[in-house]
Amino acid sequence: MPWGAWLREQVYPRSGFKRATRYVIYRMRRLPDQPHRVARGVFAGFFIGFLPLPGMQFLAAWGMARLMRGNVLAALLGTFNTNPLTTPPFTVFSVWLGHWILGIEAPLNFTYIWSALENAGHDLWFNFMSLFGPEKAQWDGLIQFWNEIYLPWFIGALGPAIVISTAAYYVTIPLVEAYQKARAATAHERAERRSKMRAKLAEAAAKLKLRNERGGEEADDDAPRTP
Repeated sequence: MPWGAWLREQVYPRSGFKRATRYVIYRMRRLPDQPHRVARGVFAGFFIGFLPLPGMQFLAAWGMARLMRGNVLAALLGTFNTNPLTTPPFTVFSVWLGHWILGIEAPLNFTYIWSALENAGHDLWFNFMSLFGPEKAQWDGLIQFWNEIYLPWFIGALGPAIVISTAAYYVTIPLVEAYQKARAATAHERAERRSKMRAKLAEAAAKLKLRNERGGEEADDDAPRTP
């Protein structure tokens, strides 16, 4: 799809977040792996999904799933636990919790956060352009953003991420087990129906063959015999 449509899908899917969430859960339940391995992958994906790792969530989820011996695909699917509707309030809560843990006193409002982001972005661009000119790099905005936004955000997100990921782990195990049992039972029923159908077809073929043989014998009896 075009880039504009792709970006729109990332902000708000056409099918809605409810259907997208149901699809992810459906895909997780159908993963052909042991329930505990799928659950470990879900834990890794959920945990990484809540951390501020822009552009690195897939790689981090893959690495964490490999370390935990979990299902990698479940980990990648688990990173979709965040979306544009849930990320802003969770981010604000994480930064507030990080400020409380680190003892940082700062006005946690939109103006303050936007100012920190703007200063960090200005320093990034200025430092990049300074590589091609005589200007010296500036780090004040980036240091402020690291100390007052990113580090508190990361630390504040760890606790809720562990709690929610653990809950997702214990919820995933019975869901996958129930789905796999139901799927196995359905497969067994289909196998039995196919076996019965093959038996009936074989019986019908045998009857037809016997009928044809008897018909041939009767035809031979009615034929004129040689004296």
